[in-house]
Amino acid sequence: MKIYTSEEEYINLLEQVLEVTADSRGNPQVVYPLLENNRDKLDDVLEKTLRRWATNRLREAQADVAKSIAGDIVNFSNLIQQFPLGDKASNMEIAITGYEVALTVHTQQAFPEDWATTQNNLGLAYSNRIRGERAQNLEQAIAAYQDALSVYTFEAFPYEWATTQNNLANAYSQRIRGEQAQNLEQAITAYQQSLNVYTFDAFPYEWATTQNNLAIAYSYTIIGEGAQNLEQAITAYQDALKVYTFDAFPQNHAGSLFGLGIAYQNTNDFTLAYNTFKSAIATVESLREEIVSSEESKRKQAEEWNKLYSRMVEVCLELDKITEAIEYVERSKTRYLVEQILIRDRKTIFPADVVTQLERYRDEIATGQDQIQNGKAENPKVLAQRLQQLRQQRNELQNRYLPVGYGFKFDSFQARFDECTAMIEWFILDEKILAFIIKPTGEVTVWQSQPEDLQALIDWVNQYLQNYGQKDQWQNSLGEELKKLASILHIDGILTQIPNHCDKLILIPHRFLHLFPLHALPVNQHSENSRCLVDLFPRGVSYAPSCQILQQVQKRDRPNFQSLFAIQNPTEDLNYTDLEVQVIQSYFNTSNVLKKTAATLTAINNSDLNTYHCAHFSCHGYFNLTNPGKSALILANASVADALPKLNAESYLSLGLGKTYDLEECLTLDKIFGLKLEKCRLVTLSACETGLIDFNNISDEYIGLPSGFLLAGSPSVVSSLWKVNDLSTSFLMIKFYENLFKLDNLEAGNVAIALKQAQTWLRNLTIEELKRFKEEHKPEIKKVLAQLRKGQRKIVKESWKRIKERQPLPFANPYYWAGFTASGR
Repeated sequence: MKIYTSEEEYINLLEQVLEVTADSRGNPQVVYPLLENNRDKLDDVLEKTLRRWATNRLREAQADVAKSIAGDIVNFSNLIQQFPLGDKASNMEIAITGYEVALTVHTQQAFPEDWATTQNNLGLAYSNRIRGERAQNLEQAIAAYQDALSVYTFEAFPYEWATTQNNLANAYSQRIRGEQAQNLEQAITAYQQSLNVYTFDAFPYEWATTQNNLAIAYSYTIIGEGAQNLEQAITAYQDALKVYTFDAFPQNHAGSLFGLGIAYQNTNDFTLAYNTFKSAIATVESLREEIVSSEESKRKQAEEWNKLYSRMVEVCLELDKITEAIEYVERSKTRYLVEQILIRDRKTIFPADVVTQLERYRDEIATGQDQIQNGKAENPKVLAQRLQQLRQQRNELQNRYLPVGYGFKFDSFQARFDECTAMIEWFILDEKILAFIIKPTGEVTVWQSQPEDLQALIDWVNQYLQNYGQKDQWQNSLGEELKKLASILHIDGILTQIPNHCDKLILIPHRFLHLFPLHALPVNQHSENSRCLVDLFPRGVSYAPSCQILQQVQKRDRPNFQSLFAIQNPTEDLNYTDLEVQVIQSYFNTSNVLKKTAATLTAINNSDLNTYHCAHFSCHGYFNLTNPGKSALILANASVADALPKLNAESYLSLGLGKTYDLEECLTLDKIFGLKLEKCRLVTLSACETGLIDFNNISDEYIGLPSGFLLAGSPSVVSSLWKVNDLSTSFLMIKFYENLFKLDNLEAGNVAIALKQAQTWLRNLTIEELKRFKEEHKPEIKKVLAQLRKGQRKIVKESWKRIKERQPLPFANPYYWAGFTASGR
């Protein structure tokens, strides 16, 4: 039989890993570096190789050698099951294979204790398995735990028996098949059984973990009296917190507080719920600032705790703490982005000596917390008190210069509002939609939907996204769909709470509301004078990710607006882009325009982009819903042959119809995060889908190209919500810049005004007015047409013909004018 090189490599890796595992006795600090260096091979091929190789080795080996090899395989499987890197689904499959192969040697008859240990570990692997049907995986986990308990008896192996009982209880609590009530009762029984061994004195950590799990089960069980079950849940959470202290186990502490707060909330004890959630949030925010971990793990941690903030908002509303509710809304939104902006701008926000002091606080707190958690502190109580003092001093120092992030105070933010600006901030809970109406003075009011409104919104969003995949249907129905959205959001009712003298509106959407042109929502639908939201506000409607980010970007004072950097038609298939950039360029004193094939990533990197006042990207754009960091602006030299074998989605973007692009040659969101736009006043993304965000990421829903440029330093970003029309976009952009340069000075809010005026102009443009516009720009149009190929000129003529057919207002459909939004200052 021929042995392929790749299989030889996998076999060598397996033998090396198993040797290191055996020598180190399964020490992860020794084995993990080896796995990390070879994580590209931790895949399905390794799993299949392991099964073949191990089966053959174990069959050929003598009994004592086979037992040793099987033990090493089990230890390796334990390690890879917990390995934090690589593809987790593949890692789990490798572990399951390892356990199953080991069980051919570790039989119940020959090695009962080893057999039981392996069965328990196999149960854990099936419980955490990603592939396969979840219900079946849990059934296999339960069967494995029950097998283990046939050897692990209370009398013979009390600790192992308790551990397996606890694992079995976890599986029953998650079980999909069978009656839920019965499953939870079996879980409760198993947890209680394990507490016969897991006592507070003998095994405090395991005791606390089991009490926490028992509390969760009591919270959801439907057998018995509901009030009594909740009381038992509360008692169990309180017991867990005796061990899960902030100083010793901060993450477990926050989790138990969260569960306890929910139990209080479900008993309608909102004051206790409020105090408990407040302590939990304080712990979570401390964790996010202090634990040294990867950015991915920080995001996951933020997502895990997102519901804690939602619960706190619910309780604040019950207690009529409206200002605190909006502060917790803010603290839950864009947390990752706020943190990154603070890091990016730290040295411009704080004096140098303050930066140094904040770094000292950070390092001392991290060191002390590590000593406490790992039992290295000589006097844990004294050290814990010291860390609390340091945290307070750090927060006071940071908030003195910048009350943003977790020090955000709404009153000070509202005080900076000008007297004619209002704001609507949405927040979507599990059962309803909230809209906070913020006025220049006076109390914040909050509109709350009915549960059926939230379901109507979810249904509307699903239909909208389905229609979006069918361009003609979506485009033709857009106006009617926006009417439905306005009705679902009760926009007319919300507007009655905004003072009549307010002539500027700021919108802060939440989650999937970021995807839609809320400024184009019809208002007064039942009136003869029905208009759009943007029509009601002469100074325009702008968007912001959050109050905190708006507060931050407003500090970026960039009065100069004389120099332009532009990307122009790098793929050479946008017929009106050349006209757009050519006219816009004429407004600036100096410009650097990278045209067509010259518009490469290398050219951008060599352009001193951070010295320009305006960056204008007129090109194709793409938003990647599954991996937002790979969203990109398409540049020259990025196109590759579509026939390349096995294109990696991490490195290539395939748009069909023979269009495939190398993301290494595009300006991706990941690259944008690394830019430093130190003098930029405005970034305009005149491309498709540049304003879309990762609405599935509930931990930080504003991750998209606009957030990238806000983080990079621009106070304002104009971007698009859909695949925009080339011709109407060029007209809109020309008018937008014309409006900007009619202003005496480019001040806060001017971008929104200029965009509103341009959108109103395009929306109301008649055929006769369009002819005059063409005449004004006749030289530029003639020059652009002369550069087009014959086929492109034909397309242009056809598009003009279709425009004339759309009488009397060819661009009245929201598709043509409503897709662009102004975010930031």
